[in-house]
Amino acid sequence: MDSAKPSVTPMATTCKLSKNDSKPFDNPTLFRSIVGALQYATITRPDLAFSVNKVCQFMSKPLEQHWVAVKRILRYLQGTMTFGIHLKAAVCPSMPIHLTALCDADWATDLDDRKSVSGACLFLGPNIIAWWSRKQQTVSRSSTEAEYRSLALASQELVWVESLLTELKVPYQTPLILCGNLSTVAMAHNPVLHNRTKHIELDLFFVRDKIQAKLLQVKHIPSEFQTADVLTKPLATSKFLVLRKQLRVADLASIVQLPSDSGGYIKDQVLN
Repeated sequence: MDSAKPSVTPMATTCKLSKNDSKPFDNPTLFRSIVGALQYATITRPDLAFSVNKVCQFMSKPLEQHWVAVKRILRYLQGTMTFGIHLKAAVCPSMPIHLTALCDADWATDLDDRKSVSGACLFLGPNIIAWWSRKQQTVSRSSTEAEYRSLALASQELVWVESLLTELKVPYQTPLILCGNLSTVAMAHNPVLHNRTKHIELDLFFVRDKIQAKLLQVKHIPSEFQTADVLTKPLATSKFLVLRKQLRVADLASIVQLPSDSGGYIKDQVLN
C-alpha cells in the first residue's frame, strides 16, 4: 500500500457492508492482522473510529468487500500519517473549565440485524478527551430511541469524568450534552412517560435525574455543528473535513492555529 493513491476519507459514503454481499476473502489471517493493528490507530485518531469499528464487525468471516473497505482505510492513513490530536491549554486555567459532550446515533443502519450505531465525543475545555463509535446492543424501534440510548451512554461517561475532576479538585462548569434530535432533547426534559418509552425507562430516569438535580444540561445542536456525525456514518468529503477539524485532528507537521476553545465555540453556537 506504500505506492497506493491516498484517500481523502476513510470510508466512501456509498459503502454498505454486510455479511453476505460478496465472496469470502481468500486470506482471513491477513485481514484480521491488519484490522487488529488498525484498532491501535483509533487511540489517537478519532476520525478513524467509525470505519475501523465497522470492519471489526466482520473479523470472523471477512469478505472481499470488507477487504476493499480496509484498503480504503489504509489509503486514508497513508495520506494522513502526520495527523494527530492537537491539544491546547485552556484560555484561563483559573476559571471553571467547559465539559461538553456531543452524541449522535445512526438509526437501524446495520444491514444484517438493523441495530443502530452510537457515537459520542467529550471535550474538556478545548480538547477532546474521549470518543467512541459502537453498535448498540439492542434494536431500536425509532430514531428517537436510538438517539436516547446514545444520550444515556454519554451521560454515564460524563458522570465518571465529573467524579474524576471533583477528586482532582479541578473546577468545572455544569456539563453540557449536545444532541441533534429534537425529540430526544424534549423527552429528556419531559417528566411524563409514555407507553412508547416504557422499554427505555432506565435510560430516561438516569438522564432526567441528572437534569433535575442541575448536574447536567441537554440541549439541541444544529446538524452542521454535530461533530459526533463523523463517529456514526461515512460522510461526504467536505463535511468530513470540517468535522475532523472540530475533533481537533490536524496535520501536526504544519499545524495551523485552531480556535483556542472549540468546546466553548460549539457551546456558543447552541446558546446563541
